[in-house]
Amino acid sequence: MWPAAQAALCAPAPLFPKVTVLRERSPFRKKRQRVTQPTGLLMADSILILIPARMASTRLPGKPLADIAGRPMIVHVLDRAKESGLGPVYVATDSEEIAIAVAKAGGQAVMTRADHVSGSDRIFEAMEHIGAGADIIVNIQGDLPAIAPADIRAVLAPLADPAVDIATLAAQIRRQQERSDPNVVKVVGTPVANPPGPGRLRALYFTRATAPYGDGPLFHHIGLYAYRRAALERFVRLPASLLEQRERLEQLRGLEAGMRIDVVIVPSVPLGVDTPTDLEAARLMLARP
Repeated sequence: MWPAAQAALCAPAPLFPKVTVLRERSPFRKKRQRVTQPTGLLMADSILILIPARMASTRLPGKPLADIAGRPMIVHVLDRAKESGLGPVYVATDSEEIAIAVAKAGGQAVMTRADHVSGSDRIFEAMEHIGAGADIIVNIQGDLPAIAPADIRAVLAPLADPAVDIATLAAQIRRQQERSDPNVVKVVGTPVANPPGPGRLRALYFTRATAPYGDGPLFHHIGLYAYRRAALERFVRLPASLLEQRERLEQLRGLEAGMRIDVVIVPSVPLGVDTPTDLEAARLMLARP
Protein backbone atom coordinates (compact mmCIF):
# COMPACT_ATOMS: atom_id res chain seq x y z
CA MET A 1 0.00 0.00 0.00
CA TRP A 2 1.20 3.53 -0.64
CA PRO A 3 2.52 5.26 2.54
CA ALA A 4 0.04 8.16 2.29
CA ALA A 5 -2.96 5.88 1.93
CA GLN A 6 -1.74 3.64 4.74
CA ALA A 7 -1.37 6.58 7.08
CA ALA A 8 -4.77 7.98 6.12
CA LEU A 9 -6.53 4.70 6.74
CA CYS A 10 -4.82 3.79 9.98
CA ALA A 11 -4.78 7.19 11.74
CA PRO A 12 -7.51 7.67 14.39
CA ALA A 13 -10.35 9.85 13.20
CA PRO A 14 -13.22 11.33 15.18
CA LEU A 15 -15.85 10.79 12.45
CA PHE A 16 -15.00 7.39 10.98
CA PRO A 17 -13.89 4.04 12.40
CA LYS A 18 -10.46 2.75 11.46
CA VAL A 19 -10.51 0.87 8.16
CA THR A 20 -9.51 -2.77 8.48
CA VAL A 21 -6.76 -3.39 5.96
CA LEU A 22 -5.09 -6.78 6.16
CA ARG A 23 -1.34 -6.72 5.60
CA GLU A 24 0.70 -9.55 7.06
CA ARG A 25 -1.65 -11.67 9.09
CA SER A 26 -4.30 -13.88 7.49
CA PRO A 27 -7.21 -15.90 8.86
CA PHE A 28 -5.81 -18.79 6.83
CA ARG A 29 -2.25 -18.75 8.19
CA LYS A 30 -2.97 -19.61 11.78
CA LYS A 31 -5.97 -21.83 11.22
CA ARG A 32 -7.49 -23.03 7.98
CA GLN A 33 -11.13 -22.10 7.57
CA ARG A 34 -13.30 -25.22 7.63
CA VAL A 35 -16.79 -24.92 6.21
CA THR A 36 -19.16 -27.80 5.64
CA GLN A 37 -20.30 -27.48 2.03
CA PRO A 38 -23.58 -28.95 0.73
CA THR A 39 -22.01 -28.98 -2.73
CA GLY A 40 -19.64 -31.89 -2.21
CA LEU A 41 -16.47 -29.90 -1.57
CA LEU A 42 -14.08 -31.36 0.96
CA MET A 43 -14.28 -29.86 4.42
CA ALA A 44 -10.57 -29.04 4.14
CA ASP A 45 -11.32 -26.58 1.34
CA SER A 46 -11.04 -23.01 2.62
CA ILE A 47 -12.98 -20.25 0.89
CA LEU A 48 -12.27 -16.55 0.62
CA ILE A 49 -14.88 -14.16 -0.79
CA LEU A 50 -13.62 -10.99 -2.46
CA ILE A 51 -15.74 -8.12 -3.78
CA PRO A 52 -13.85 -5.81 -6.17
CA ALA A 53 -15.12 -2.23 -6.09
CA ARG A 54 -13.99 1.02 -7.69
CA MET A 55 -15.51 4.47 -8.02
CA ALA A 56 -14.67 5.03 -11.71
CA SER A 57 -17.73 3.59 -13.43
CA THR A 58 -18.37 4.99 -16.92
CA ARG A 59 -22.16 4.85 -16.83
CA LEU A 60 -22.70 5.40 -13.10
CA PRO A 61 -19.72 7.06 -11.39
CA GLY A 62 -19.38 6.36 -7.68
CA LYS A 63 -21.93 3.57 -7.80
CA PRO A 64 -20.47 1.47 -4.92
CA LEU A 65 -21.50 4.28 -2.55
CA ALA A 66 -24.90 4.93 -4.15
CA ASP A 67 -27.56 4.98 -1.47
CA ILE A 68 -30.02 2.09 -1.48
CA ALA A 69 -32.48 1.94 1.41
CA GLY A 70 -30.21 4.06 3.58
CA ARG A 71 -26.98 2.12 2.99
CA PRO A 72 -24.27 2.16 0.31
CA MET A 73 -24.70 -0.42 -2.43
CA ILE A 74 -21.37 -2.07 -1.59
CA VAL A 75 -22.65 -2.75 1.92
CA HIS A 76 -25.68 -4.59 0.54
CA VAL A 77 -23.34 -6.82 -1.50
CA LEU A 78 -21.14 -7.33 1.56
CA ASP A 79 -24.15 -8.42 3.60
CA ARG A 80 -25.29 -10.91 0.94
CA ALA A 81 -21.79 -12.38 0.82
CA LYS A 82 -21.66 -12.76 4.59
CA GLU A 83 -25.09 -14.39 4.59
CA SER A 84 -23.74 -17.12 2.30
CA GLY A 85 -21.78 -18.40 5.30
CA LEU A 86 -18.91 -19.64 3.16
CA GLY A 87 -15.96 -17.85 4.73
CA PRO A 88 -14.23 -14.51 5.29
CA VAL A 89 -15.40 -11.60 3.11
CA TYR A 90 -13.31 -8.62 2.03
CA VAL A 91 -13.93 -5.69 -0.28
CA ALA A 92 -10.96 -5.08 -2.62
CA THR A 93 -10.79 -1.43 -3.57
CA ASP A 94 -8.52 1.44 -4.55
CA SER A 95 -10.85 3.98 -2.94
CA GLU A 96 -10.46 5.20 0.64
CA GLU A 97 -14.10 6.35 0.53
CA ILE A 98 -15.26 2.80 -0.19
CA ALA A 99 -12.94 1.36 2.46
CA ILE A 100 -14.30 3.77 5.09
CA ALA A 101 -17.91 2.93 4.17
CA VAL A 102 -17.15 -0.78 4.49
CA ALA A 103 -15.48 -0.27 7.88
CA LYS A 104 -18.43 1.79 9.16
CA ALA A 105 -20.67 -1.17 8.29
CA GLY A 106 -18.44 -3.56 10.24
CA GLY A 107 -16.77 -5.04 7.17
CA GLN A 108 -13.17 -5.43 6.08
CA ALA A 109 -11.44 -3.77 3.13
CA VAL A 110 -8.16 -4.43 1.36
CA MET A 111 -6.56 -1.53 -0.48
CA THR A 112 -5.31 -2.32 -3.98
CA ARG A 113 -3.64 -0.43 -6.80
CA ALA A 114 -5.71 1.92 -8.96
CA ASP A 115 -4.39 0.69 -12.31
CA HIS A 116 -6.06 -2.71 -12.48
CA VAL A 117 -7.92 -3.31 -15.74
CA SER A 118 -10.22 -6.03 -14.40
CA GLY A 119 -11.82 -7.30 -11.23
CA SER A 120 -9.79 -10.51 -11.50
CA ASP A 121 -6.55 -8.56 -11.31
CA ARG A 122 -7.83 -6.61 -8.32
CA ILE A 123 -8.92 -9.68 -6.35
CA PHE A 124 -5.61 -11.39 -7.10
CA GLU A 125 -3.70 -8.51 -5.52
CA ALA A 126 -6.11 -8.56 -2.56
CA MET A 127 -5.62 -12.32 -2.16
CA GLU A 128 -1.87 -11.80 -2.00
CA HIS A 129 -2.28 -9.13 0.70
CA ILE A 130 -4.55 -11.39 2.73
CA GLY A 131 -2.53 -14.57 2.20
CA ALA A 132 -2.68 -17.39 -0.28
CA GLY A 133 -3.96 -20.05 2.12
CA ALA A 134 -7.49 -20.19 0.70
CA ASP A 135 -8.16 -23.04 -1.70
CA ILE A 136 -11.07 -21.29 -3.43
CA ILE A 137 -11.55 -17.62 -4.22
CA VAL A 138 -15.10 -16.37 -4.86
CA ASN A 139 -15.36 -13.14 -6.85
CA ILE A 140 -18.66 -11.27 -6.41
CA GLN A 141 -19.26 -8.13 -8.44
CA GLY A 142 -19.82 -5.07 -6.30
CA ASP A 143 -22.93 -4.03 -8.28
CA LEU A 144 -25.16 -6.99 -7.33
CA PRO A 145 -26.96 -5.68 -4.22
CA ALA A 146 -29.74 -8.26 -4.46
CA ILE A 147 -27.63 -11.36 -5.16
CA ALA A 148 -29.12 -14.35 -3.33
CA PRO A 149 -26.81 -15.99 -0.77
CA ALA A 150 -28.03 -19.35 -2.13
CA ASP A 151 -26.69 -18.43 -5.57
CA ILE A 152 -23.31 -17.56 -4.06
CA ARG A 153 -23.21 -21.00 -2.46
CA ALA A 154 -24.38 -22.66 -5.67
CA VAL A 155 -21.36 -21.50 -7.66
CA LEU A 156 -19.11 -23.83 -5.67
CA ALA A 157 -20.73 -27.07 -6.89
CA PRO A 158 -18.64 -27.60 -10.06
CA LEU A 159 -15.39 -27.32 -8.10
CA ALA A 160 -16.15 -30.68 -6.48
CA ASP A 161 -14.92 -32.00 -9.85
CA PRO A 162 -11.11 -31.69 -9.90
CA ALA A 163 -11.17 -31.18 -13.67
CA VAL A 164 -12.92 -27.81 -13.29
CA ASP A 165 -10.74 -24.70 -12.94
CA ILE A 166 -13.36 -21.96 -12.68
CA ALA A 167 -17.09 -22.01 -11.88
CA THR A 168 -19.69 -19.38 -12.66
CA LEU A 169 -23.47 -18.87 -12.96
CA ALA A 170 -26.11 -18.34 -15.63
CA ALA A 171 -29.89 -18.22 -15.91
CA GLN A 172 -32.19 -19.00 -18.81
CA ILE A 173 -33.21 -15.93 -20.81
CA ARG A 174 -36.96 -15.35 -20.52
CA ARG A 175 -37.39 -11.98 -22.20
CA GLN A 176 -37.22 -11.96 -25.98
CA GLN A 177 -35.36 -8.65 -26.21
CA GLU A 178 -32.46 -10.01 -24.16
CA ARG A 179 -31.70 -12.66 -26.77
CA SER A 180 -30.27 -10.05 -29.13
CA ASP A 181 -29.06 -7.49 -26.57
CA PRO A 182 -25.23 -7.21 -26.73
CA ASN A 183 -25.19 -6.06 -23.10
CA VAL A 184 -26.55 -9.47 -22.12
CA VAL A 185 -23.64 -11.91 -22.27
CA LYS A 186 -24.66 -15.39 -23.37
CA VAL A 187 -22.90 -18.58 -22.41
CA VAL A 188 -22.84 -21.46 -24.89
CA GLY A 189 -22.25 -24.78 -23.21
CA THR A 190 -22.80 -28.49 -23.25
CA PRO A 191 -24.73 -30.19 -20.42
CA VAL A 192 -22.75 -31.93 -17.69
CA ALA A 193 -24.25 -34.95 -15.96
CA ASN A 194 -24.32 -34.26 -12.24
CA PRO A 195 -26.30 -35.39 -9.14
CA PRO A 196 -29.86 -34.10 -8.74
CA GLY A 197 -29.88 -30.35 -8.29
CA PRO A 198 -29.31 -27.27 -10.45
CA GLY A 199 -28.48 -27.78 -14.10
CA ARG A 200 -24.86 -27.46 -15.15
CA LEU A 201 -23.02 -26.69 -18.36
CA ARG A 202 -19.43 -26.95 -19.45
CA ALA A 203 -18.75 -23.58 -21.09
CA LEU A 204 -17.67 -23.68 -24.72
CA TYR A 205 -17.94 -19.95 -25.42
CA PHE A 206 -19.18 -16.62 -24.05
CA THR A 207 -20.54 -14.01 -26.46
CA ARG A 208 -22.53 -10.81 -26.82
CA ALA A 209 -24.13 -12.21 -29.96
CA THR A 210 -27.32 -14.28 -30.09
CA ALA A 211 -26.00 -17.80 -29.63
CA PRO A 212 -26.35 -20.64 -30.13
CA TYR A 213 -28.39 -20.41 -33.32
CA GLY A 214 -31.71 -22.25 -33.67
CA ASP A 215 -34.48 -23.35 -31.35
CA GLY A 216 -33.82 -23.88 -27.69
CA PRO A 217 -32.94 -21.94 -24.55
CA LEU A 218 -30.31 -19.21 -24.34
CA PHE A 219 -28.47 -18.55 -21.10
CA HIS A 220 -27.62 -15.16 -19.56
CA HIS A 221 -24.19 -15.24 -17.93
CA ILE A 222 -23.96 -13.90 -14.36
CA GLY A 223 -20.60 -12.39 -13.43
CA LEU A 224 -19.92 -14.31 -10.24
CA TYR A 225 -16.92 -16.65 -10.25
CA ALA A 226 -15.31 -19.25 -8.02
CA TYR A 227 -11.66 -19.95 -8.83
CA ARG A 228 -9.31 -22.57 -7.59
CA ARG A 229 -6.40 -20.60 -6.18
CA ALA A 230 -3.98 -22.02 -8.74
CA ALA A 231 -6.43 -21.24 -11.54
CA LEU A 232 -6.70 -17.60 -10.49
CA GLU A 233 -2.92 -17.31 -10.30
CA ARG A 234 -2.63 -18.75 -13.80
CA PHE A 235 -5.48 -16.68 -15.21
CA VAL A 236 -4.13 -13.27 -14.20
CA ARG A 237 -0.71 -14.09 -15.64
CA LEU A 238 -2.10 -14.98 -19.07
CA PRO A 239 -1.93 -12.29 -21.76
CA ALA A 240 -5.21 -10.87 -23.02
CA SER A 241 -6.47 -13.16 -25.78
CA LEU A 242 -7.77 -12.23 -29.23
CA LEU A 243 -11.35 -13.28 -28.55
CA GLU A 244 -11.30 -11.62 -25.14
CA GLN A 245 -10.39 -8.33 -26.77
CA ARG A 246 -12.89 -8.74 -29.59
CA GLU A 247 -15.86 -9.63 -27.36
CA ARG A 248 -14.61 -7.59 -24.38
CA LEU A 249 -15.13 -10.60 -22.12
CA GLU A 250 -12.17 -11.57 -19.97
CA GLN A 251 -13.43 -15.10 -19.24
CA LEU A 252 -12.60 -15.99 -22.85
CA ARG A 253 -8.93 -15.67 -21.90
CA GLY A 254 -9.33 -18.76 -19.74
CA LEU A 255 -11.20 -20.76 -22.37
CA GLU A 256 -8.64 -19.92 -25.06
CA ALA A 257 -5.88 -21.09 -22.73
CA GLY A 258 -7.60 -24.45 -22.26
CA MET A 259 -9.00 -23.81 -18.79
CA ARG A 260 -12.28 -25.49 -17.96
CA ILE A 261 -15.16 -23.25 -16.87
CA ASP A 262 -18.38 -24.88 -15.68
CA VAL A 263 -21.67 -23.02 -15.27
CA VAL A 264 -24.41 -23.59 -12.70
CA ILE A 265 -27.89 -22.68 -13.92
CA VAL A 266 -29.82 -20.72 -11.30
CA PRO A 267 -33.49 -19.65 -11.42
CA SER A 268 -33.01 -15.98 -12.29
CA VAL A 269 -30.51 -13.21 -12.99
CA PRO A 270 -29.86 -10.90 -10.02
CA LEU A 271 -30.33 -7.20 -10.66
CA GLY A 272 -27.05 -5.62 -11.70
CA VAL A 273 -26.69 -1.87 -11.20
CA ASP A 274 -24.99 -0.26 -14.21
CA THR A 275 -27.18 2.76 -14.96
CA PRO A 276 -29.34 5.29 -13.08
CA THR A 277 -32.40 3.30 -14.17
CA ASP A 278 -30.93 0.14 -12.62
CA LEU A 279 -30.23 2.07 -9.42
CA GLU A 280 -33.84 3.19 -9.15
CA ALA A 281 -34.98 -0.40 -9.70
CA ALA A 282 -32.65 -1.57 -6.91
CA ARG A 283 -34.01 1.09 -4.59
CA LEU A 284 -37.57 -0.08 -5.23
CA MET A 285 -36.60 -3.73 -4.78
CA LEU A 286 -34.72 -3.19 -1.52
CA ALA A 287 -36.86 -0.41 -0.06
CA ARG A 288 -37.41 -0.68 3.64
CA PRO A 289 -40.94 -1.80 4.59
